[in-house]
Amino acid sequence: MSGYWLRRIFWIVPTLFGVTLIVFVILRVVPGDPIAMLIPPGARPEDITNLRELYGLDKPIWEQFVAWLGTLAQGNFGNSISLRENVLSLVLGHLPATLELAFLAVAIALTLGVLIGVASVYWRGRWPESVADGFSGLALAIPDFLWGLIFILVLGVLFPIMPISGRVDPALEFNPATPFFFVESLLRGELRVLASLIYHLTLPALALALPLTAMIARVLKNSRNEAMNQDYIMLARVKGFTSRRIIWGEALRNALIPTIALTGVQFTFLLGGTVLIEYIYSFPGIGSMAIGAVLQRDLPLIQGLVLTFAVLFVAINFLIDASYHWLNPRMRQQ
Repeated sequence: MSGYWLRRIFWIVPTLFGVTLIVFVILRVVPGDPIAMLIPPGARPEDITNLRELYGLDKPIWEQFVAWLGTLAQGNFGNSISLRENVLSLVLGHLPATLELAFLAVAIALTLGVLIGVASVYWRGRWPESVADGFSGLALAIPDFLWGLIFILVLGVLFPIMPISGRVDPALEFNPATPFFFVESLLRGELRVLASLIYHLTLPALALALPLTAMIARVLKNSRNEAMNQDYIMLARVKGFTSRRIIWGEALRNALIPTIALTGVQFTFLLGGTVLIEYIYSFPGIGSMAIGAVLQRDLPLIQGLVLTFAVLFVAINFLIDASYHWLNPRMRQQ
């Protein structure tokens, strides 16, 4: 097992290196000049040349890549061309908002998915199972960004009862010391701010959560159906266990293993889905910032954001494998 984990850790660095290399080359091959989008009309040729030298865009691609790796080794992502700020500071300032949105979406998906999956098993062959299957099919058929637009149209325009932009009500007096608004408001007892944060997070988190909810419900249902036919379930029935204890205790415990694995894997895709959802809801996370960086051809900011997403994906997948080995005794014995 120790050799397995050492190999996993060893491959993290080559994986991140490959991602940075591919993104770096693609950004410099695709059409578009970031300097041309930055300068005002009528700028002198010498000004353009000076800007290219300032951002190192006058050098060959391989020299630019080596120079960028050198700055990364020093913990510096470079400076944003469009925003004129340090890329690492920008990413760290917006990343907590994205993490809050993603974790709330996963919490909603797990809660609804487990409840729907359990209901499908508990009322097998009856109308609640048909309703649960129909909901799962509908939730999977509509992508998360379209759910987001539907929620904006229904709950933000036709029946304006939910906020459809921002992270917190600007009318509230809240001077956070860190970008972790949710945690800080909770620790400081700012209940009004906490309620406003949840209020603004609800629609985008629900839009992200619905497709994952359907996946969790279906996997949990299939896993529990398989578990209900195992010998230990028959033994539990012989012992006189109630149906509720068998479903919630014996079967659920084993069915959660593939469910947790699925949730972890889909969490990485959910992080990618925050890009469009944040842009639709004007949510100040790294997703909406990524779209702005692409539109502005801000190469240093795009590179920093892609590297951030890559680090998150690798770390999450590593934690998924670790939790799966911990939950599954057969994996620990191999």
